[in-house]
Amino acid sequence: MTVSEIILKMIDYSAGNVHDISHFLKVHAYAKVIGECEGLSSDSLEILEIAAVVHDIACPLCREKYGYTNGKYQEREGEALAEEFLREAGLSEKVISRVVYLVGHHHTFTDVDGLDHRILLEADYLVNADESGYSQANIRHTLEYVYRTRTGTALLKSVYGIE
Repeated sequence: MTVSEIILKMIDYSAGNVHDISHFLKVHAYAKVIGECEGLSSDSLEILEIAAVVHDIACPLCREKYGYTNGKYQEREGEALAEEFLREAGLSEKVISRVVYLVGHHHTFTDVDGLDHRILLEADYLVNADESGYSQANIRHTLEYVYRTRTGTALLKSVYGIE
């Protein structure tokens, strides 16, 4: 299944939740741009793109089970959901394993395991900062302590008007 087909499958999975669909499409776009500009291999870029599409797969369950979508709950609940979703998509074990790992760590800013993980964190934050109305102080703090890629840093500064 191609990344585009996975996007269509995830849109169906989202059952008309326009916010969730819009969110993962924006995260996917930023992740793809950062990944391409940072020189990820085609295999790593494919994994990153798939992870960006399914990273919040647990949000509907978290809303139902906990009443909100706390990042740690998303990580914990998301791994099994992502694995099942990706198996149904017929992806290889290597791709499934890495995407599931990324879904299970997409709110974990410590011990970042690989450039794909770093880029997913940066892309998701770019979108969350807008959707959640993060303060300039929060954005500057995250820029200093989380962002490491040249492209992600440039995007965050440009989008949020940081010198």
